[in-house]
Amino acid sequence: MLKISLLFLSAVLLSFTGYVAVPFKKAVSLFDGKTFNGWEGDTIKTWKIEDGAIAGGSLDETVPHNNFLCTRKVYSNFILKAKFKLTGHEGFINTGVQFHSVRSQNPNYEMIGYQADLGDKYWASLYDESRRNKTLTGPDSVTVTKILKPGQWNDYEVQSEGGRIRIYLNGTQTVDYTETDKSIPQKGVIGLQIHGGGKAKVFYKDLWIEEL
Repeated sequence: MLKISLLFLSAVLLSFTGYVAVPFKKAVSLFDGKTFNGWEGDTIKTWKIEDGAIAGGSLDETVPHNNFLCTRKVYSNFILKAKFKLTGHEGFINTGVQFHSVRSQNPNYEMIGYQADLGDKYWASLYDESRRNKTLTGPDSVTVTKILKPGQWNDYEVQSEGGRIRIYLNGTQTVDYTETDKSIPQKGVIGLQIHGGGKAKVFYKDLWIEEL
């Protein structure tokens, strides 16, 4: 009876307050749906908050170059969950979630580190941004076609622990990669990307992280 009552209470809170239940044990929200508290980046032109989501890019003007909104906090081992929606109609339509990353000094708009990549030919793959500059591993196109919801909200999950990285798109694992190069840092900030070279816009919401 207590369990049923708690479920009923949760439903009521969701209906009247917009409260979202914590999706996994010991998770902490990275975005409050209203402010950029805990984040840094170009929040004047590139990154906005729209309808309770982080929005990056433009459908009216070509995004001139890669741009990242980053956490102020550094993370090492973690489970990260988020919802994303990527839209666009011209040029390179791409986004991704940086992790174990740092901002580059030259050029200062880039980042160095892993990226859980998203976009045509890169969906739910693992890319090494501004370092090895290549896709480390990723799913085949048949898998992507089955699980991706183009232009809609999708669930994304990144797990990183002790050099092992796993990525999930809409509940399906697309990456299981173990870093063999011990010189590659396994900690850093988390960043949301909008790729340059396209009229594209990305939305992120329900960002939760559990440190391991």
